[in-house]
Amino acid sequence: MAAYEYLALDNAGRQQKGVMEADSARQVRQMLREKQLAPLQVNATRTREQASSDGHFTFVRGLSARDLAMLTRQLATLIQAALPIEEALRAAAAQASAPRVQAMLLAVRARVLEGHSLAAALKEFPAAFPELYRATVAAGEHAGHLGPVLEQLADYTEQRQQSRQKVQLALLYPLVLMITSLLIVGFLLGYVVPDVVRVFIDSGQTLPALTRGLIALSDAVKSWGWLFVLLAVAGGFTARWALRDDKVKRRWHALQLRLPLIGRLVRATDCARFASTLAILTRSGVPLVEALAIGAQVISNRVIRADVVLAAQKVREGGSLTRALEASGQFPPMMLHMIASGERSGELDQMLARTARNQEGDLAAQIALMVGLFEPFMLVFMGVVVLLIVLAILLPILSLNQLVG
Repeated sequence: MAAYEYLALDNAGRQQKGVMEADSARQVRQMLREKQLAPLQVNATRTREQASSDGHFTFVRGLSARDLAMLTRQLATLIQAALPIEEALRAAAAQASAPRVQAMLLAVRARVLEGHSLAAALKEFPAAFPELYRATVAAGEHAGHLGPVLEQLADYTEQRQQSRQKVQLALLYPLVLMITSLLIVGFLLGYVVPDVVRVFIDSGQTLPALTRGLIALSDAVKSWGWLFVLLAVAGGFTARWALRDDKVKRRWHALQLRLPLIGRLVRATDCARFASTLAILTRSGVPLVEALAIGAQVISNRVIRADVVLAAQKVREGGSLTRALEASGQFPPMMLHMIASGERSGELDQMLARTARNQEGDLAAQIALMVGLFEPFMLVFMGVVVLLIVLAILLPILSLNQLVG
């Protein structure tokens, strides 16, 4: 049986969309007519392999971390209840609210019924199920404990989502504060300052240098502010286009690592991501060399990723994981000591899990430090700007009083 997406009309003339399992499109139309629905379109859910063989391009949206975690936990619960994989997929599809998720799960189920493994069936939807997910599922199937592995995957996905939300919430307040500060300064220079200093210009007296500079800056903002905004937007798009080149992106990532605070944050983020990914893979039974190759792909910084790929090559050649990571110079000493302890004791998966928790805590501390420094910096910046504006206005008044005296 295969999955079919349909579009039909009910007795009231309203369109109805959904997904059905059947042996053919003709059977789907017959089932729709039995439900008093007039079929308009019936299309088979296309997998990546079918689309490429037909020479067509199809865009398949991925799943959010929350949806993926919920789906994974449902499958884990059903499989641990001794339900066959194909029945678990059908039950999960019935629980899905989005038709595209239903169609995807039923397409996966159809591949499983054809004799493919669950990991091979998930490979048809790489946007929804990344390589890390598929490798962990394959290891669970090979070891015969797919249910517990899916539970670990659900926990891992939820932890990653929570970590991402913490970072976003931590950076939201500084971003709002910075944008608000820039808008206030722009408003003062564009609309408030010109009206105030017009009195001094009309008086004909020689203005202080600070006042003249403020007037020039105010005129520039009022006359050419739109051009500055346009250039900033164009610069952003140009930078984004330039970063598509691997060499440019690698130079940019190398520069990020050399920046005082940004470099520490980037390194802490990638170390935490790599440690947690390596922990879930090794705990699920994925070979270490393969786990290193997959873990390198989740690292965003190209410089650190290249060092991890080189470390994976050294491990493949028989080297120690600790020495290979230590040679890269990208990982903190505490993480290396814990990995070395795990290698000596034969409990590498447990030590990697502990290392991942430590790295997550270190990342949270780094973010708290940056937010704690950014807030007073913006307050000082706003205070200096307001002070300069007030001085630029008060100095001509003091000069005028001296002339009158």
